[in-house]
Amino acid sequence: MNTRNLRFKSNRVRDIISLYHEELDGMYGSGEVGVFLDMLFEAFLGWDKVRLLTSREQTIDQSDLLRFHWALEDLKQSRPIQHIIGFVGFCGCRIAVSPDVLIPRPETEEIVEWILHNFTFHLSPFTILDLCTGSGCIAIALKKAFPAADVTAVDVSPEALEIARQNAKNNGVEVRFMERDVLNGVDGLNGSYGLIVSNPPYVRDSERAQMAANVLDYDPALALFVPDDEPLRFYRAIATVAQNHLAENGQVVVEINEALAEETCAVFKAQGFTPKVHADFRDKSRWISARFV
Repeated sequence: MNTRNLRFKSNRVRDIISLYHEELDGMYGSGEVGVFLDMLFEAFLGWDKVRLLTSREQTIDQSDLLRFHWALEDLKQSRPIQHIIGFVGFCGCRIAVSPDVLIPRPETEEIVEWILHNFTFHLSPFTILDLCTGSGCIAIALKKAFPAADVTAVDVSPEALEIARQNAKNNGVEVRFMERDVLNGVDGLNGSYGLIVSNPPYVRDSERAQMAANVLDYDPALALFVPDDEPLRFYRAIATVAQNHLAENGQVVVEINEALAEETCAVFKAQGFTPKVHADFRDKSRWISARFV
């Protein structure tokens, strides 16, 4: 495919930007398209925002122009920008993503930031258990922040664990990964953990209709959905693991479905914990921290 087969007026940066806004603003909004462009120019050309702003008249070569063409076509099909560039930034880490793992969300990043500001375990070695780790983003970010920590991460998907292992390697941290189904118990755990954290599946099947196409079509259903008649099954399993493996004065931190905050708290209360609900930056109930009574 050569340049004249593309819809760009030229290979100038300003014409690339113009076509992106022309084709995508109605679908995503101008601000979101601007974010896409920032991410694509950084990923494809290594440009930062200042370079992009000051290089509108610069031209790019045909091979790079073709990459922008296919990225535009993908975005029109609701393919997530993170899948197009192959990674996402998460708490200072670069996390590779694919259709085999859930794309880390800002809300989950906020939970990790809360942990970093509310735990003092960095003063001495301690242990962390991450259940339903997916891409490994939580475990990797915590290990990077607390290098002395012994971190174990668990997931049922071998494909997800392969990506998580590569992410740990790429970010220069050591995490112990285990293939286990949390719903069936987690054997092979070593002792107790000062922090047990999880972002488990919590979206009810009936909530699918409310979700965007770029989530439904590209994120793994295994990491998202739970049946309507048993929406809290992962939290019951996590609470049981915590009962058996949480260290004295340890804490459980779990991401939750905002519509089920009260019910999720009840699960932990029934297992002897004192839970507390925390709101995210959108003022929605987003996670629970819990300690033994």
